[in-house]
Amino acid sequence: LMQMRPLALLCVIVTVSVTWARPHLPLLSSEMIDLINKANTTWTAGQNFHNVDISYVKGLCGTILKGPKLPEVVHNIEGINLPDSFDPRQQWPNCPTIQQIRDQGSCGSCWAFGAAEAISDRLCIHSGGKISLEISAEDLLSCCDECGMGCFGGFPSAAWEFWANKGLVTGGLYGSKVGCRPYSIAPCEHHVNGTRPPCQGEQDTPKCEEQCIDGYSPSYQKDKHFGRRTYNVPSQQEQIMTELYKNGPVEAAFSVYADFLQYKTGVYQHVTGEMLGGHAIKLLGWGEENGTPYWLAANSWNSDWGDKGFFKIKRGTDECGIESEVVTGIPLN
Repeated sequence: LMQMRPLALLCVIVTVSVTWARPHLPLLSSEMIDLINKANTTWTAGQNFHNVDISYVKGLCGTILKGPKLPEVVHNIEGINLPDSFDPRQQWPNCPTIQQIRDQGSCGSCWAFGAAEAISDRLCIHSGGKISLEISAEDLLSCCDECGMGCFGGFPSAAWEFWANKGLVTGGLYGSKVGCRPYSIAPCEHHVNGTRPPCQGEQDTPKCEEQCIDGYSPSYQKDKHFGRRTYNVPSQQEQIMTELYKNGPVEAAFSVYADFLQYKTGVYQHVTGEMLGGHAIKLLGWGEENGTPYWLAANSWNSDWGDKGFFKIKRGTDECGIESEVVTGIPLN
């Protein structure tokens, strides 16, 4: 054992010096964009956020990782022929929510958005296109106490459970007056200079009002849509692919590093920067780009972030934990 010690100590010293030597690039800096693009990996970086508060950006990552899990459902994948690429926007063209990009505003409500978006898609897919509506992220964010801390973060699995147990009403984007409870937190101007208010830190969680906006019928209770069963998907890529292919989009959670904020095009993989927090998104499909396998995902940071609001992330290697926390469910009707 004594012979091992100096070597172990040497390893520690080497590791520490390597960490110290790495340049600590400022968040959202043009230097970081240059570093990523010079690294010539599988994606390109660019400016998504202008003059925003760092607390605001960290606040967007409102998903508590490694939280409680639901029972796993394992697909029998024998004899299932999965295509090389799959895009549900083409598979189910009569379900418009699959193409939608939402905006969570200055609130760590991504855990609620990933769920509300995927649930909206699944209601349409599983009804053969007969039910086409937007499930309210507001209702989930404000009324699910057991989901966590509202705008200060929550658990995706609890969001799906809430849908199964308590149901969710409809509700469109901020200012849309669509549905029973549209989103009440304004988008803020985190991208280019425009007319929206500037982005500051966290917003307070909206109140749980169990009634619809004026002029909307049916009543709040009658507007509720329920899940029949909810479950986690195993972290093997074939299992996730089979789930997407058979049943539609899911919610996934992953670790956001500083470089993800600068994503523009290509297949994201972590290159540089610190871990900022957990984030939940809607996972839609898959494919391969220049030989790199990817998942196709929808973010909830408005359509001027990333690739028109969407992004691709490396598939098959649990990049940033993207495959380890996939949660979903089947609608009741």
